[in-house]
This record gives sequence, structure tokens and C-alpha cells, in this order.
Amino acid sequence: MLGKLFGPSRAAMASTIADQRAAIGKLVRARFDAAETTPLNKAHWAASDHLSADAALSPMKRRTMRSRARYEAANNGYLAGMVATLATDAIGTGPTLLLDCGPDADQSAVARVEENVFEWHQSIDLARKLRIMRQAKAIDGEVFGIEVNNRKLRNVQLDLRLVEAEMIADPASRWDLAGSVDGVRFDDDGNPSEYYLLRHHPGSMHFGVTLDGDWVQAGRVLHYFHATRPGQHRGMGEVVPALELFAMLRRYQYAVVTAAETAADLAVILKTTMPADGGAVGLPAWETMPLARGMAMAGPEGWEPYQLKAEQPTSTFDAFERRILMQISRSLNMPYIVAVMDATGANYSTMRGDYLVYRKHMGAERSEVERVVLDPLLERWIEEATFVDGMIPDGLPPRDQWTWRWRWDGFEHIDPLKEADAETVGITNKTTSRAESCARRGKDWRQVFRQIAAEEAYAAELGIDLAPAARQPVPADAPADQTQEQPA
Repeated sequence: MLGKLFGPSRAAMASTIADQRAAIGKLVRARFDAAETTPLNKAHWAASDHLSADAALSPMKRRTMRSRARYEAANNGYLAGMVATLATDAIGTGPTLLLDCGPDADQSAVARVEENVFEWHQSIDLARKLRIMRQAKAIDGEVFGIEVNNRKLRNVQLDLRLVEAEMIADPASRWDLAGSVDGVRFDDDGNPSEYYLLRHHPGSMHFGVTLDGDWVQAGRVLHYFHATRPGQHRGMGEVVPALELFAMLRRYQYAVVTAAETAADLAVILKTTMPADGGAVGLPAWETMPLARGMAMAGPEGWEPYQLKAEQPTSTFDAFERRILMQISRSLNMPYIVAVMDATGANYSTMRGDYLVYRKHMGAERSEVERVVLDPLLERWIEEATFVDGMIPDGLPPRDQWTWRWRWDGFEHIDPLKEADAETVGITNKTTSRAESCARRGKDWRQVFRQIAAEEAYAAELGIDLAPAARQPVPADAPADQTQEQPA
């Protein structure tokens, strides 16, 4: 009765506490292996730290990683090819503007704006600059584009000047780094407000180079960088995780070649057949003699000529190199067959799966280029084109009613016939549109329709029937080499 009135007794409470401690002890003993430090893994995890994203990517560390990545890209054919392929596949011949000003807008005026933007892209060589930016992102981790005025350009004089990562850095005399990350100043909301642009490249060999520079408003700067952590404001090269693998692979290749060359260079070696205390004929140290093709040779008494057997490359050389390159290509989200340009052992199904993942990655890359570079650049072009006669023709709604997309080069399908059949079905049952079908090929559906109409009109004028021939079904007893390939 008293227990109900005054609660559990002291003995009962002690028993409960003991039970809880025992339960907690069991929970504590449940641990994560990855959180344990043992003599076996201590050395492996010795370099791990708790630094923030910006602190981990200090200017000195980024400088070291950039220089090593550039060196490897300049001396490693695999890395140079991978980075070039990334840029070519992502950017290609460059994006094309698809402007939409609504159904009531003058479509000829819309087409004129698209043509003006295309001509401006050509005049500033935008496609090549975008490919350079994509390569710099992979190797350096970041690149900056500065919107500048180029008086040599006709009409709109807006141009894009590319600068390397070293060109954006804190002033040499600056001691208060609050609110700034290596040359990037932020406002109270965390948005970049200014960039400190050096007047000369720190690595320039010109006499009198200093670290003087100027603060440039963020609205004129396009910062395209590779980020992997929240709160990261400067980029790290995409190839950095694989740099050690690239270096190891090159060292191994050089060692194999050196061993093979050494074995090949030593045409004949004389070894003694006498015991250590024997009496073989003495020979001058390191004496050599020329050998002629097909000659016969007699060795001195007590000496036997033989050839050094080449042990390199071993039978596992190809397998080792392939595994290293597979790990490298994975760090770049690139299929092995694309990274190495070697489809040995691949089949239709594996190639289709590899390319599917790779093209999704290319789509994400293109979306980032649109958001970071193309859209801000087009906004600035529209602002300046408004004051240039003929750039923005009449018949268009106000700027706030404009929308646009960017058309990129399409990717060819592994089996064009299967792709065409699938698109025909999609268009027939209205699950896709001709605009989407053309976009996948990097074409403007309006231009395609205009071209088709022109061809049909000209064919009708000449009396040519362009109606497609009916597709003949393949007989069931047709030979195997005449039947269509079954879907993978």
C-alpha cells in the first residue's frame, strides 16, 4: 500500500538502475568496425581529419593537386584522352538556343534572336571555351569566366575571358580573412559578392609580376567548379582521387619496359662454368665485343655464353593494367570502353548499359553548364542587345515572358534501327513528341519540319513520289544472318 502511495522502494529503484546499466553496457558493446582504431588500420587512417570543406582544400593543397594533375595530364596519354573525351562528349560543337516567347509572338522575330545569339557564340568562340572549362574542371577543379567588353566584336561586344584558378586569390596584403575564401568574398546570406582577380598569373615568367589585383563584382564572374561537400567554395580536380593510380600505372609501365629493354640489350652474357676456386681463363672486366648477324662464337675456356631470359612483361600485365584503368575510369563516371577506347570483350547489352549511365552523367554536366555559364551569359547578352539596333526585333513580348532551353549535340544509338522503331511507337501512341525525338539527336524540330516540307514540295514539282516503301516482314524460315538481332 505504501509503495503505491510513495512510489517504488529504494531497493526496487536500485534494481531498476542496475538493469538499465546492464542494458546500456550491452548497447555500448555494439560498435561500428569503421570507428575502431586497431594496429592493423591505424596507419591507413592516420591522414584522416575533421577539417571543414574549405579548410581541407587550403590554397596550398589545391595548388599542389593542380600542379600534379596538370603534370600527369601533360605526360599520360590515358589521362589526356579521358579529359578530352569528357569535354567533347559534354560540350561537343556547342549549345544552341531554343527561344520560346509564347504562341502570340512573331516566330520570325524569335528565329532572328536565335540566329543573332548563334552568331555571337561563334564570334566569341564559345564552344571552344566551354570545352576548355570542362577540361579545367576535371584537372584543376575549377575555372573562372569573366564577362568583359571586347571592342573588336561587332554589334554586342560582350565576351567571355577565361582565367585559371590561381588568378582568383586573396590579396597579398590582406590579413582579415573573415567572410572571404581565397579571393571570394561573400555577403551575409552566403552568396558570392566579389572576386579578387589578380592582374598577372602567379606563375608568369614576366619580370615584375606582383600579386596586385582588383575586386570584381560577382555578377560579372562565372565560377564553374567541382564540389563534393556542403560549404565548399573552391573546387578540387575530378582526377585527384585517381592521381596516385595514374602515377603507379606509369611507374609500373616504365619498369616493365626497362626490364624488357635490359634483357634485349644484353645479347650475350658469359658466365663461368668453374667453381669459385677454379682456374678459368681470366677476362678483362666488362669487356664487350660486337656481334654480327649469323656469326658463330666460341667462348674462352671455362666460360659459357648465354642469353638473358626476358621476364617482362608477364602474362598478368594486361589484366593488372585493365583493373587499374577500370578504377580510374570509375572515378570519372566514365565507362571503361569510353575511357580506354577498347571494347574488347564487350557485347551489345554491356555497351548499352554503360552508355546509359554515362549519358545520364553527361546530361547532369550539361545542366550545370546551362545554369552556371549559359543562362547568366545570355541574360547579360539580352541586356546589351536591347541597345543595339536589329538585335531584338519588334514583335516580341516583354523580357519577363521569355523562356528558353538549350539544344546540345545528340548521342548516336548503338542500334539506330531499334531506336527508330521505338520512337515510331512512342510518336504513334503519343507518349513522346517529334520535338523530343529531334532533341535527342541534337536537332531543332522546326528546322527538320521546314526541311521536310521543302523536300516534299520540290519532289512534287519534279514528279517524284517520296512515300516510304512498306517494310517487308522477315520470313520465319529465313537464314539466321538475315533475321534482325533480338533485343538485348
